[in-house]
Amino acid sequence: MPNRIGVYVCHCGTNIAGKVDSPGVAEFARSLPGVVVSRDYKFMCSDPGQDMIIEDIRNHGVNRVVVASCSPRLHEKTFQKACARAGLNPFHFQMTCIREHVSWVTRDPQEATRKAKHLVAAAVARVHWHEDLYSRKERVHPDVLVVGGGIAGIQAALDVARSGHRVHLVERAPSIGGHMAQFDKTFPTLDCAACISTPKMVAVAQDPNIHLLTWSEVTKVEGFVGNYTVTVHKKPRYVDEDRCTGCGLCLEKCPTKVVSEFEEGLTSRRAIYRYSPQSVPSIPVIDPEHCRTLTGKKCGACQKLCPSGAIDYGQTAQDFELEVGSIILATGFDTLDPAPMTQYGYGRYPEVYTSLQFERMNNAVGPTGGRILMKDGQPPRSVAILHCVGSRDVNHHEYCSRVCCMYALKYDHLIKDKVGHATRVYNFYIDLRCFGKGYEEFLRRVQEEDVTFIRGRPAEVVQEDGRLVVVAEDTLAGIPVRVPVDMVVLCTAMQPRADAAETARVFGISQGQDGFFLEEHPKLGPVSTATDGIFLAGTCQAPRDIPDAVAHASGAAAQALALAARGTVEISPTVSTIDPDICTGCRACVGLCAYSAIEFDARRGVAVVNQAMCKGCGSCAGHCPSGAARVRHFNGRQVFAELEGLLEALPQPPTPRPGADTEPPAAKA
Repeated sequence: MPNRIGVYVCHCGTNIAGKVDSPGVAEFARSLPGVVVSRDYKFMCSDPGQDMIIEDIRNHGVNRVVVASCSPRLHEKTFQKACARAGLNPFHFQMTCIREHVSWVTRDPQEATRKAKHLVAAAVARVHWHEDLYSRKERVHPDVLVVGGGIAGIQAALDVARSGHRVHLVERAPSIGGHMAQFDKTFPTLDCAACISTPKMVAVAQDPNIHLLTWSEVTKVEGFVGNYTVTVHKKPRYVDEDRCTGCGLCLEKCPTKVVSEFEEGLTSRRAIYRYSPQSVPSIPVIDPEHCRTLTGKKCGACQKLCPSGAIDYGQTAQDFELEVGSIILATGFDTLDPAPMTQYGYGRYPEVYTSLQFERMNNAVGPTGGRILMKDGQPPRSVAILHCVGSRDVNHHEYCSRVCCMYALKYDHLIKDKVGHATRVYNFYIDLRCFGKGYEEFLRRVQEEDVTFIRGRPAEVVQEDGRLVVVAEDTLAGIPVRVPVDMVVLCTAMQPRADAAETARVFGISQGQDGFFLEEHPKLGPVSTATDGIFLAGTCQAPRDIPDAVAHASGAAAQALALAARGTVEISPTVSTIDPDICTGCRACVGLCAYSAIEFDARRGVAVVNQAMCKGCGSCAGHCPSGAARVRHFNGRQVFAELEGLLEALPQPPTPRPGADTEPPAAKA
């Protein structure tokens, strides 16, 4: 049966038609070989646009479809489903992008129209060679893995567990809670952070559908969407979790003191310790690097004092596997270390603090019992708060961390409330970005508390006559300023975790230019990734505040539940294949595959693709020296046909007269 091709050119409102002559492109397409129907429409992705395609397939015998519109990332599946509803194999469809690739990047309308015609000709030439391909269905394991036990991971785990599905929550720290466990108050309502997060932490521990794994890390992920096998490495606590009653006697007598990570270095902890005052689980953990017994010295005080005999120095690490259908990554963020930014004096001057250190200072169970004190035990008479330390900075992070302005305003209020309204508070800011619900109102409240706002990024913090001096420019007044203060708080940037690249490798996902994990689409797929079945939650994807992190986590939980509730998943057929008659067994593709989807069959001496794990990236096909590896739907005949159609000569525009103005109107403007 000869190919009968339908071509459909979208206006996309004025996104395409503002530069491209869409009716002219459709008229041109009618002259191409095999084209029996060619139409243009204002919005092809709308229901009337899809109905147009369906009717032409049914009434005009169209058996190949080309749509010239926006990026295939947006609507390729939309049009494939329309073809399927009409009874046509969805892989007899080809989409070409004339919005992002043409109208949005081309000044001259005539040139844009010519480029669009070239791309349509290429798509028509290619679609002649499309073959029948069929997706296959696989069973979805109902369990869900959540990686990271901060507020986003907790919310995702609770949402999934409430549906009746089993959740495995893996947290690398000895306790869940994340950074929120370090906070004192939350803006803009000034609710106690512990009052919000602790009940959720307890709910996680008590939920029968949640399998909580703290002090553990995911080391390996195998399989494919709906059927992942995850290897978890659980570190030894050296405390028997079944025997420990949480009495705390072991913590009191340990003779070794170590700088506390949870308290951001403001105080010390013991070699046996609870991660935080509200730890869940409340089981202590022994630090093997500093425990005298585990480092070969004599001690054993905790073991002698433990009334339940829970101390077990012989515990070893365990590796075990979990079978899950989907994975939610909620691995959180790090705060920037400002020590390399020597101009701010952090690490050199004792009264310069980071935001998290100031949080712990304000916390009732922190090192100062919730009192804002200097090293000498006296409250400060003046405090400078420096915004955007490491954010909106081409030398560090160009992005805005979104939360710094608001937690700086929170600090303004806490200083005035705890130290006294006579305390001078100075905010050095670039812009105040108070975007959330109730945030602008909170700003006005702080302004009314006699806080001084100076618009300008400080140049440096120096020490003169025993006091800190912030050197800056007031850009509103246009004058340099030198402000002497007793204490400086640095609003440090949120940044990706230090091991984000390794996490991305283990889970087979990508990072954006800023280092955060990359979502499938910034607007239409903010919780999905390019790897099916793996979703993002919270600040591992981008900086965000607590309400946004919780909402993002619930969105990820909904996506994972949709997969689990459906019970089956379709596996795309656009994957690699290796022709065993051509394969020489060189194994180059085995090490090249980013998804571990290729194995070597020693009996036959050839490489074999696990099509369930393959993502169709084409790395093997591009590298294979013998040409045995190919990608379905991207074979050589199809690709070369597309190139020939792209390079086929079109009528040239008339040559301008010598001296004529050839610059397009937009360029002249």
